[in-house]
Amino acid sequence: MSETILVVVEQREGKLNRVSWETLVAGQSLAAEMGWTLEAAVAGNGVSAIAGEVAAKKVSKIHALESPGFSPYTPEGFSAGLKQFISAKQPRLVLMPHTYQVRDFVPKLATAMGRTVISDCIGYRKEGDKLLFTRQMFQGKFAADVSFNCDPPWFVTFQNGAFRGDRVEAGASAAPVESVNVDIPQGTIRNKPQEVFKEAKQAVDLTQAEIIVSVGRGIKEQKHIELAKQLADALGGEIAASRPICDSGWLPMDRQIGSSGQTVAPKLYLALGISGAIQHIVGMKGARSVVAINKDHEAPIFEIADVAVVGNLFDVVPALIEEVKKMKSSA
Repeated sequence: MSETILVVVEQREGKLNRVSWETLVAGQSLAAEMGWTLEAAVAGNGVSAIAGEVAAKKVSKIHALESPGFSPYTPEGFSAGLKQFISAKQPRLVLMPHTYQVRDFVPKLATAMGRTVISDCIGYRKEGDKLLFTRQMFQGKFAADVSFNCDPPWFVTFQNGAFRGDRVEAGASAAPVESVNVDIPQGTIRNKPQEVFKEAKQAVDLTQAEIIVSVGRGIKEQKHIELAKQLADALGGEIAASRPICDSGWLPMDRQIGSSGQTVAPKLYLALGISGAIQHIVGMKGARSVVAINKDHEAPIFEIADVAVVGNLFDVVPALIEEVKKMKSSA
Protein backbone atom coordinates (compact mmCIF):
# COMPACT_ATOMS: atom_id res chain seq x y z
CA MET A 1 0.00 0.00 0.00
CA SER A 2 1.61 3.25 -1.16
CA GLU A 3 1.33 6.50 0.77
CA THR A 4 -0.41 8.11 -2.18
CA ILE A 5 -3.45 10.35 -2.51
CA LEU A 6 -5.30 9.90 -5.78
CA VAL A 7 -7.66 12.64 -6.91
CA VAL A 8 -10.14 11.44 -9.52
CA VAL A 9 -11.14 14.57 -11.45
CA GLU A 10 -14.39 14.66 -13.37
CA GLN A 11 -14.89 15.53 -17.01
CA ARG A 12 -18.15 16.00 -18.86
CA GLU A 13 -18.24 15.72 -22.62
CA GLY A 14 -14.56 16.56 -22.87
CA LYS A 15 -14.62 19.48 -20.42
CA LEU A 16 -13.17 19.41 -16.92
CA ASN A 17 -15.80 19.97 -14.24
CA ARG A 18 -14.49 23.03 -12.38
CA VAL A 19 -15.51 21.49 -9.03
CA SER A 20 -12.59 19.11 -9.61
CA TRP A 21 -10.17 21.97 -8.88
CA GLU A 22 -11.62 22.19 -5.38
CA THR A 23 -10.96 18.49 -4.83
CA LEU A 24 -7.42 18.95 -6.11
CA VAL A 25 -6.92 21.76 -3.56
CA ALA A 26 -8.06 19.32 -0.85
CA GLY A 27 -5.57 16.77 -2.15
CA GLN A 28 -2.73 19.30 -2.18
CA SER A 29 -3.52 20.34 1.38
CA LEU A 30 -3.70 16.74 2.63
CA ALA A 31 -0.51 15.75 0.80
CA ALA A 32 1.39 18.64 2.36
CA GLU A 33 0.12 17.88 5.87
CA MET A 34 0.56 14.11 5.72
CA GLY A 35 3.76 14.05 3.68
CA TRP A 36 2.12 11.81 1.09
CA THR A 37 2.46 11.80 -2.70
CA LEU A 38 -0.35 13.40 -4.70
CA GLU A 39 -1.44 11.99 -8.05
CA ALA A 40 -4.52 12.53 -10.19
CA ALA A 41 -6.55 10.52 -12.66
CA VAL A 42 -9.18 11.29 -15.28
CA ALA A 43 -11.34 8.63 -16.94
CA GLY A 44 -12.90 8.79 -20.39
CA ASN A 45 -12.40 8.07 -24.05
CA GLY A 46 -9.91 10.61 -25.39
CA VAL A 47 -8.92 12.56 -22.27
CA SER A 48 -5.33 13.51 -23.09
CA ALA A 49 -6.15 17.23 -23.33
CA ILE A 50 -7.83 17.23 -19.92
CA ALA A 51 -4.95 15.25 -18.45
CA GLY A 52 -2.57 17.90 -19.78
CA GLU A 53 -4.66 20.62 -18.15
CA VAL A 54 -4.41 18.90 -14.75
CA ALA A 55 -0.70 18.16 -15.27
CA ALA A 56 -0.01 21.89 -15.09
CA LYS A 57 -0.97 21.82 -11.42
CA LYS A 58 1.10 20.65 -8.44
CA VAL A 59 0.78 16.86 -8.74
CA SER A 60 3.41 14.15 -9.07
CA LYS A 61 1.68 12.37 -11.95
CA ILE A 62 -1.59 12.36 -13.89
CA HIS A 63 -3.11 9.11 -15.16
CA ALA A 64 -5.22 9.33 -18.31
CA LEU A 65 -7.53 6.32 -18.04
CA GLU A 66 -8.73 5.46 -21.53
CA SER A 67 -11.47 3.04 -22.54
CA PRO A 68 -14.43 3.05 -24.94
CA GLY A 69 -16.37 1.68 -21.95
CA PHE A 70 -16.09 5.05 -20.20
CA SER A 71 -18.10 6.83 -22.92
CA PRO A 72 -20.94 7.40 -22.64
CA TYR A 73 -20.90 7.45 -18.85
CA THR A 74 -22.45 4.52 -17.02
CA PRO A 75 -22.06 3.57 -13.34
CA GLU A 76 -21.10 0.01 -14.40
CA GLY A 77 -18.37 1.23 -16.74
CA PHE A 78 -16.86 3.72 -14.32
CA SER A 79 -16.98 1.44 -11.28
CA ALA A 80 -15.43 -1.48 -13.22
CA GLY A 81 -12.73 0.63 -14.87
CA LEU A 82 -11.76 2.53 -11.73
CA LYS A 83 -11.76 -0.65 -9.65
CA GLN A 84 -9.28 -2.16 -12.08
CA PHE A 85 -6.96 0.85 -11.91
CA ILE A 86 -7.24 1.54 -8.17
CA SER A 87 -6.71 -2.14 -7.30
CA ALA A 88 -3.45 -2.09 -9.27
CA LYS A 89 -2.36 1.35 -8.03
CA GLN A 90 -3.32 0.83 -4.37
CA PRO A 91 -3.40 4.45 -3.19
CA ARG A 92 -4.14 5.06 0.47
CA LEU A 93 -6.75 7.76 -0.17
CA VAL A 94 -9.03 8.39 -3.16
CA LEU A 95 -10.64 11.84 -3.34
CA MET A 96 -13.52 12.83 -5.63
CA PRO A 97 -15.87 15.80 -5.97
CA HIS A 98 -19.37 15.16 -4.59
CA THR A 99 -21.11 15.55 -7.94
CA TYR A 100 -24.21 13.83 -9.29
CA GLN A 101 -22.01 11.52 -11.36
CA VAL A 102 -19.74 10.51 -8.48
CA ARG A 103 -22.75 9.95 -6.22
CA ASP A 104 -24.05 7.60 -8.89
CA PHE A 105 -21.04 5.30 -9.22
CA VAL A 106 -18.90 5.58 -6.06
CA PRO A 107 -21.15 3.40 -3.83
CA LYS A 108 -20.93 0.66 -6.46
CA LEU A 109 -17.15 1.11 -6.76
CA ALA A 110 -16.49 1.06 -3.01
CA THR A 111 -18.77 -1.94 -2.45
CA ALA A 112 -17.08 -3.86 -5.27
CA MET A 113 -13.74 -3.27 -3.51
CA GLY A 114 -15.10 -4.11 -0.05
CA ARG A 115 -14.56 -0.57 1.18
CA THR A 116 -16.68 2.31 2.51
CA VAL A 117 -17.12 5.94 1.48
CA ILE A 118 -17.16 9.05 3.65
CA SER A 119 -19.23 11.30 1.44
CA ASP A 120 -20.16 14.98 1.17
CA CYS A 121 -17.33 16.14 3.46
CA ILE A 122 -16.73 19.81 4.19
CA GLY A 123 -13.23 19.44 5.59
CA TYR A 124 -10.73 17.26 7.42
CA ARG A 125 -8.37 17.34 10.38
CA LYS A 126 -5.51 15.25 11.68
CA GLU A 127 -5.73 13.79 15.17
CA GLY A 128 -2.47 12.06 15.98
CA ASP A 129 -1.92 9.57 13.17
CA LYS A 130 -5.62 9.44 12.34
CA LEU A 131 -7.38 11.37 9.60
CA LEU A 132 -10.85 12.65 10.45
CA PHE A 133 -13.25 13.92 7.81
CA THR A 134 -16.01 16.37 8.71
CA ARG A 135 -19.59 15.84 7.53
CA GLN A 136 -22.64 17.95 8.21
CA MET A 137 -25.52 16.22 9.97
CA PHE A 138 -29.22 17.02 10.38
CA GLN A 139 -29.32 19.52 7.49
CA GLY A 140 -26.23 21.37 8.71
CA LYS A 141 -27.28 21.80 12.34
CA PHE A 142 -24.34 19.65 13.54
CA ALA A 143 -20.99 18.51 12.21
CA ALA A 144 -19.41 15.11 12.85
CA ASP A 145 -15.79 14.01 12.48
CA VAL A 146 -15.68 10.57 10.87
CA SER A 147 -12.73 8.19 10.44
CA PHE A 148 -12.25 4.97 8.50
CA ASN A 149 -12.42 1.60 10.21
CA CYS A 150 -11.36 -0.43 7.19
CA ASP A 151 -8.20 -1.06 5.23
CA PRO A 152 -7.20 1.38 2.49
CA PRO A 153 -7.89 2.49 -0.13
CA TRP A 154 -10.25 4.97 1.52
CA PHE A 155 -12.84 6.81 -0.55
CA VAL A 156 -13.82 10.40 0.25
CA THR A 157 -16.01 12.89 -1.62
CA PHE A 158 -15.89 16.63 -0.86
CA GLN A 159 -18.89 18.93 -1.00
CA ASN A 160 -18.98 21.69 -3.58
CA GLY A 161 -17.51 24.81 -1.94
CA ALA A 162 -15.61 22.98 0.80
CA PHE A 163 -12.33 24.21 -0.72
CA ARG A 164 -11.48 27.18 -2.93
CA GLY A 165 -10.83 26.00 -6.48
CA ASP A 166 -9.02 29.24 -7.35
CA ARG A 167 -6.36 28.36 -4.78
CA VAL A 168 -5.13 25.30 -6.64
CA GLU A 169 -1.32 25.40 -6.79
CA ALA A 170 0.45 25.29 -10.13
CA GLY A 171 3.41 22.99 -10.55
CA ALA A 172 6.97 24.18 -11.09
CA SER A 173 6.85 22.15 -14.30
CA ALA A 174 4.30 19.97 -16.04
CA ALA A 175 3.70 16.65 -14.31
CA PRO A 176 4.20 13.49 -16.37
CA VAL A 177 1.05 12.09 -17.99
CA GLU A 178 0.69 8.32 -18.04
CA SER A 179 -1.83 6.89 -20.50
CA VAL A 180 -3.52 3.78 -19.10
CA ASN A 181 -5.64 1.56 -21.32
CA VAL A 182 -8.42 0.11 -19.21
CA ASP A 183 -10.11 -3.07 -20.38
CA ILE A 184 -13.81 -3.10 -19.50
CA PRO A 185 -15.07 -6.55 -20.53
CA GLN A 186 -18.12 -6.94 -22.72
CA GLY A 187 -21.22 -7.60 -20.67
CA THR A 188 -20.06 -5.33 -17.84
CA ILE A 189 -22.28 -2.48 -19.00
CA ARG A 190 -25.85 -3.67 -18.84
CA ASN A 191 -27.72 -0.49 -19.73
CA LYS A 192 -27.75 1.87 -22.68
CA PRO A 193 -27.82 5.52 -21.61
CA GLN A 194 -30.26 7.84 -23.34
CA GLU A 195 -29.98 11.61 -23.52
CA VAL A 196 -29.32 13.29 -20.19
CA PHE A 197 -32.70 13.99 -18.58
CA LYS A 198 -33.66 17.62 -18.03
CA GLU A 199 -36.86 18.47 -16.25
CA ALA A 200 -37.23 21.64 -18.30
CA LYS A 201 -35.49 23.38 -21.15
CA GLN A 202 -34.09 25.94 -18.75
CA ALA A 203 -32.68 23.24 -16.45
CA VAL A 204 -29.20 24.22 -15.31
CA ASP A 205 -26.41 22.84 -13.17
CA LEU A 206 -25.97 25.76 -10.77
CA THR A 207 -22.75 24.24 -9.42
CA GLN A 208 -21.06 25.52 -12.59
CA ALA A 209 -22.37 29.12 -12.28
CA GLU A 210 -19.89 31.80 -11.26
CA ILE A 211 -22.59 34.39 -10.42
CA ILE A 212 -25.95 33.54 -8.84
CA VAL A 213 -28.84 35.88 -8.02
CA SER A 214 -31.10 34.08 -5.54
CA VAL A 215 -34.54 35.15 -4.33
CA GLY A 216 -36.48 34.39 -1.17
CA ARG A 217 -39.88 35.18 0.26
CA GLY A 218 -39.01 38.85 0.39
CA ILE A 219 -39.74 38.96 -3.36
CA LYS A 220 -43.44 38.79 -2.29
CA GLU A 221 -45.02 37.89 -5.63
CA GLN A 222 -44.10 35.71 -8.59
CA LYS A 223 -44.22 38.66 -10.99
CA HIS A 224 -41.38 40.32 -9.06
CA ILE A 225 -38.98 37.50 -9.94
CA GLU A 226 -38.56 39.25 -13.29
CA LEU A 227 -36.64 41.97 -11.41
CA ALA A 228 -34.16 39.39 -10.11
CA LYS A 229 -33.84 37.91 -13.60
CA GLN A 230 -32.96 41.35 -14.97
CA LEU A 231 -30.17 41.65 -12.40
CA ALA A 232 -28.91 38.15 -13.21
CA ASP A 233 -28.92 38.95 -16.94
CA ALA A 234 -27.06 42.22 -16.36
CA LEU A 235 -24.39 40.40 -14.36
CA GLY A 236 -24.21 37.41 -16.70
CA GLY A 237 -25.35 35.10 -13.92
CA GLU A 238 -28.01 32.51 -13.14
CA ILE A 239 -31.26 32.89 -11.22
CA ALA A 240 -31.91 30.69 -8.17
CA ALA A 241 -34.17 30.60 -5.13
CA SER A 242 -34.78 29.38 -1.61
CA ARG A 243 -37.11 26.43 -1.05
CA PRO A 244 -40.39 28.37 -0.45
CA ILE A 245 -40.12 29.98 -3.89
CA CYS A 246 -39.67 26.63 -5.65
CA ASP A 247 -42.34 24.95 -3.50
CA SER A 248 -44.75 27.65 -4.67
CA GLY A 249 -43.89 26.87 -8.30
CA TRP A 250 -42.53 30.35 -8.95
CA LEU A 251 -39.24 28.86 -10.19
CA PRO A 252 -38.43 25.25 -11.21
CA MET A 253 -37.09 22.89 -8.54
CA ASP A 254 -33.73 22.71 -10.34
CA ARG A 255 -33.18 26.33 -9.27
CA GLN A 256 -33.44 25.58 -5.56
CA ILE A 257 -30.42 26.21 -3.33
CA GLY A 258 -30.11 24.49 0.03
CA SER A 259 -30.00 21.19 1.87
CA SER A 260 -32.85 19.81 -0.25
CA GLY A 261 -31.63 21.50 -3.44
CA GLN A 262 -28.25 22.25 -4.99
CA THR A 263 -25.03 23.11 -3.14
CA VAL A 264 -23.17 25.90 -4.90
CA ALA A 265 -19.94 27.85 -4.56
CA PRO A 266 -20.03 30.73 -7.06
CA LYS A 267 -17.65 33.68 -7.12
CA LEU A 268 -20.60 35.97 -6.30
CA TYR A 269 -23.90 35.11 -4.58
CA LEU A 270 -26.58 37.79 -4.31
CA ALA A 271 -29.34 36.95 -1.83
CA LEU A 272 -32.47 39.02 -2.42
CA GLY A 273 -35.07 38.90 0.34
CA ILE A 274 -33.65 35.68 1.80
CA SER A 275 -33.78 35.44 5.59
CA GLY A 276 -31.03 32.82 5.81
CA ALA A 277 -32.43 29.66 7.37
CA ILE A 278 -29.77 27.02 8.07
CA GLN A 279 -31.25 24.80 5.33
CA HIS A 280 -30.46 27.52 2.78
CA ILE A 281 -27.10 28.53 4.27
CA VAL A 282 -25.65 25.01 3.92
CA GLY A 283 -26.29 25.20 0.19
CA MET A 284 -24.41 28.45 -0.51
CA LYS A 285 -21.95 29.12 2.32
CA GLY A 286 -19.07 28.16 0.03
CA ALA A 287 -19.63 31.25 -2.13
CA ARG A 288 -16.54 33.42 -2.43
CA SER A 289 -18.48 36.68 -1.93
CA VAL A 290 -22.02 37.04 -0.56
CA VAL A 291 -24.11 40.18 -1.01
CA ALA A 292 -27.38 40.13 0.94
CA ILE A 293 -30.25 42.59 0.56
CA ASN A 294 -32.95 42.41 3.23
CA LYS A 295 -35.06 44.99 5.05
CA ASP A 296 -34.73 43.04 8.33
CA HIS A 297 -31.45 44.11 9.89
CA GLU A 298 -31.49 40.97 12.09
CA ALA A 299 -31.83 38.53 9.18
CA PRO A 300 -29.49 35.53 9.77
CA ILE A 301 -28.15 35.84 6.19
CA PHE A 302 -26.23 38.94 7.31
CA GLU A 303 -24.08 36.79 9.60
CA ILE A 304 -22.31 35.25 6.60
CA ALA A 305 -22.66 38.14 4.13
CA ASP A 306 -19.57 40.02 2.96
CA VAL A 307 -21.78 42.97 2.03
CA ALA A 308 -25.03 43.50 3.97
CA VAL A 309 -27.56 45.94 2.55
CA VAL A 310 -30.41 46.75 4.93
CA GLY A 311 -33.17 48.08 2.71
CA ASN A 312 -36.13 47.39 0.49
CA LEU A 313 -34.96 45.20 -2.40
CA PHE A 314 -37.50 46.90 -4.70
CA ASP A 315 -35.57 50.14 -4.18
CA VAL A 316 -32.06 48.67 -4.16
CA VAL A 317 -32.19 46.17 -7.06
CA PRO A 318 -33.38 48.57 -9.83
CA ALA A 319 -30.60 50.99 -8.87
CA LEU A 320 -28.10 48.15 -8.84
CA ILE A 321 -29.19 47.03 -12.31
CA GLU A 322 -28.70 50.53 -13.67
CA GLU A 323 -25.21 50.78 -12.14
CA VAL A 324 -24.19 47.43 -13.61
CA LYS A 325 -25.43 48.49 -17.05
CA LYS A 326 -23.51 51.78 -16.80
CA MET A 327 -20.31 49.93 -15.89
CA LYS A 328 -20.72 47.54 -18.81
CA SER A 329 -21.46 50.32 -21.30
CA SER A 330 -18.39 52.31 -20.21
CA ALA A 331 -16.07 49.30 -20.23
